[in-house]
Amino acid sequence: MQQGQRYLPAGDGVRLFFQQIGSGPKPVVIPNGFHMIDDFQCLSEDRTLIVYDLRNRGWSDHVSDPSKLTRGIHNDVDDLETVRRHFGISQVDLIGHSYLGLMVILYAMKYPACVNRVVQIGPMQPHAGKQYPADLTCADETLAEVFSKLGELQKERESTDPVEFCEKFWDILRVIYVSNPTDADKINWGRCELANERNMMRYWNDSIFPSIKELKFEDVSKAQAPVLTIHGIKDRSAPYGGGREWAMMLPNARLVSVENAGHAPWVENPELVFGSIQTFLDGEWPEAAEKVTSMDL
Repeated sequence: MQQGQRYLPAGDGVRLFFQQIGSGPKPVVIPNGFHMIDDFQCLSEDRTLIVYDLRNRGWSDHVSDPSKLTRGIHNDVDDLETVRRHFGISQVDLIGHSYLGLMVILYAMKYPACVNRVVQIGPMQPHAGKQYPADLTCADETLAEVFSKLGELQKERESTDPVEFCEKFWDILRVIYVSNPTDADKINWGRCELANERNMMRYWNDSIFPSIKELKFEDVSKAQAPVLTIHGIKDRSAPYGGGREWAMMLPNARLVSVENAGHAPWVENPELVFGSIQTFLDGEWPEAAEKVTSMDL
């Protein structure tokens, strides 16, 4: 265990694993952000980054009691509040990537007085299953090819060591997260040595995604904090149309669109992404941020 790594208790006895990076006076919480630590340390010069594993993920406790999982993403929202209270943060800055970009909005709706600023990066779309026009969705040949290869890999699951299977899975999958395939080796998100991560898809399918499909977002106006949405236009995992929709529907949001970038836009355009985040967390809208009034590009 490295310096700054330890556990904190969630309200129902589940322990959440966290790490602190930096010692600046401005705390920024990044749920499930261990795959982002190396790149995001540039934000820690005058801030303290608090990164933690979600329940039943990473180094956090494995949860075998179904009653502690059935609420899905709503457990994640309440666990985030536990983290904020644990560190005594009056108003928290949040960075949420992928489906955590959706989760941090749920948190801002439920605990509006506790949120200062929110950054969404490649957020999952607000309405699960919604289909966007082709120019707002990067459903290309690469995505189809990856899904085909993953289908073939499933035939090896029963006969392959779980760690080895996980590594093969990520060797195939990482390609979809970048627009330039030469950047794929920069995607090291698998954490295959951890049983919670090897079993993540079962947890996602059984608990997290069903809870997301039930969301309505009828009271999104409760999320009054400024929100910066950063989205790669060629995102295959979370369609760019979802990023535009978030920026339109939230009461105080703007969008930074990243050309030629996928689901990890900080990998392909770090200057734009980190420059925008720094400016935003310092209290200003970045120059590249637009007010979105239409779904049209």
